[in-house]
Amino acid sequence: MSTPKKLSSVAVIGNGIIGHGMAEVFAASGLKVHLIGRSQASLASALKRIETSREAFRRNGLTTKAEVRATLGRIAVSTRLEDAAGAELVVEAVPENMELKLDIFGRLDRVVAPTTVLASSSGHPASELVARVRHRGRVVATHFWYPPQLIPLVEVCAGPQTDVDVVPWVCGVLRRAGKEPVVIDREVPGFIGNRIQFAALREAWSLWAAGAASAEAIDAVVRYSIGRRLGVTGPIESADLGGLDTMVNFARFLQPTLDVRPEPPSEVAKLAAEGHRGQPSGRGIYDWQKRDGDALLAARRAELFRWLKADKAGAGKPKTPATARAPRAKRATKKVVGRKRLAKGGRRGR
Repeated sequence: MSTPKKLSSVAVIGNGIIGHGMAEVFAASGLKVHLIGRSQASLASALKRIETSREAFRRNGLTTKAEVRATLGRIAVSTRLEDAAGAELVVEAVPENMELKLDIFGRLDRVVAPTTVLASSSGHPASELVARVRHRGRVVATHFWYPPQLIPLVEVCAGPQTDVDVVPWVCGVLRRAGKEPVVIDREVPGFIGNRIQFAALREAWSLWAAGAASAEAIDAVVRYSIGRRLGVTGPIESADLGGLDTMVNFARFLQPTLDVRPEPPSEVAKLAAEGHRGQPSGRGIYDWQKRDGDALLAARRAELFRWLKADKAGAGKPKTPATARAPRAKRATKKVVGRKRLAKGGRRGR
């Protein structure tokens, strides 16, 4: 396929916590957006959340009253999937129900133009979403992080059948929208961020369940140490800066003791099974009736806004130069080409 020659319209399928945030991101970048949801009531609620979010951006000096009005004016809402037909890019953001996702991608494949790119914002790889899609070269994973309007990262990953021009085109669209796309070279479950996040969470849960420390102590250790470093240097950079030989030797001592169980600790699973969902239900590992969850969420949002303002001022984390980003995308493209040739020409030696 050939990617769209111009981009003026995006459709977002799903208006939940990720979907309405993505609609906001694209509309704020100047694009017309069709936000498609299940009911007019939920769509009205989504529009209200977008308005509230843009007002927060205005209060933080990141937009103006006029821009807020313009952003809201670019968003049209609908309950009909067919209203995505005119979009050059469609991004799915429905609940993690695979049957629902397969149905949506199959229907979209019949509704939209042949050049329209179909993307998924979930943690599922593109190869899992194409069973009912005839034009499979258009499907790509674009994994947004919550909240999308405040977290710059989008993990972009082609499937084995994704056409070679789709990933560079999508990355260009995302950069125009102010996102920081990172190309994943090969499909892995959960992509990169979730795998690292859950590796840390598994160990934190395990330490709590084993009685090594309280939840407060474990969170404090992360907050006052690696939590401050990781905003500037990623884990591989940090290890190189600290001395790779030292880190390798310490890993040999430490890694055999880390939790590698395939299931969450029974103490955590039991809480969830009993309906203790954490802050939303009032109790999880913490007793949220004794803690101010709303204040904690507000503090986290304020910190995310601080990072966005620093990024805008050029004073945030070190940026990857544009000249360094291009080879990554090119290498990923070559791998897609190789997979495409393999599909046409049979097995290839490894």
